[in-house]
Amino acid sequence: MDFKESIAVMGGGSWATALAKLLLKNCESIIWYMRRDDRIDEFKRLRHNPAYLTDVEFDIERIEFSSDINYVCSRAGALLLAMPSPYFPDHMEKITVDLSSKVIITALKGIVPGVNELVTDYMARTFRVDPANMLVVSGPCHAEEVALDRPSYLTIGARDQQLAQQFAECLNFKNTHTILSTDIDGIEYAGVLKNIYAIAAGMVHGMKRGDNFLAMLVSNAIREMDRFLSAAAPHPRQICDSVYLGDLLVTSYSRFSRNHNFGSMIGKGYSVKAARMEMEQTAEGYYGSKCIHEINAAYGVHMPILEAVYDVLYRRVSVEYAFRQLAADLA
Repeated sequence: MDFKESIAVMGGGSWATALAKLLLKNCESIIWYMRRDDRIDEFKRLRHNPAYLTDVEFDIERIEFSSDINYVCSRAGALLLAMPSPYFPDHMEKITVDLSSKVIITALKGIVPGVNELVTDYMARTFRVDPANMLVVSGPCHAEEVALDRPSYLTIGARDQQLAQQFAECLNFKNTHTILSTDIDGIEYAGVLKNIYAIAAGMVHGMKRGDNFLAMLVSNAIREMDRFLSAAAPHPRQICDSVYLGDLLVTSYSRFSRNHNFGSMIGKGYSVKAARMEMEQTAEGYYGSKCIHEINAAYGVHMPILEAVYDVLYRRVSVEYAFRQLAADLA
């Protein structure tokens, strides 16, 4: 597979924009699917995404834009999925072309809502994509810093490590480095869990509980993640690797973290509904907490941080009460 000759970016948000910028450092051209024609027209006129990462300019002559998802899927041999997971099914339901021979790379950090499936499992079941032709991309990499070419480390998970290396060559640049892994399911689940824990960290910040409690929360969060991954996705792994612990840390602490900021608003007293309305971008941990809560019903893993977040977001438990209970559990 020659990714540099035939790859499409699917999505128009900040992560899709950062990955597109990265790909264009190594690829002559890319195809880019965006849902809205008006957004495409503005992009071409301004030479940057009009809604996300607006400081990042593009050589638009090297980009073939289209709002026709079936056209894009027909043209490209590899599809890099980078839309927010809550909207993922709506995009996929429009596809009528055969994807079974395509290479699918998922950069989504979420579960497919409604069916509670990992994206790779969903693509295999719905479009009969060969699992050997699927890759996942994750790691402690905020879109803003990737687009600005700050030092970043991305992990690529795949069954076929040769295919993963070929794709890595499209991402490697002077400040962007890639790490290869075979832990596909674990990487996908970790990408969901870290968003949930980042909401919890934001709640702690918003309530002004202090750095001491936040450190206790995050150290327990990585153990909670490890317990869940061991049950739901058994695989040899080092939980302190960047794709697990590193991503958890950057999402829990960074000002770029939309999940942290969402949780912080709730901790400050916003209702869940008001915080969601205030957010300009999707806080995927909101949806992920429900999905993981439901998935964990089959495993019964002890996950007090997940349950505290779920209680606040979906059971209308006050954030103060939920975290008093959680503090006692973590002691």
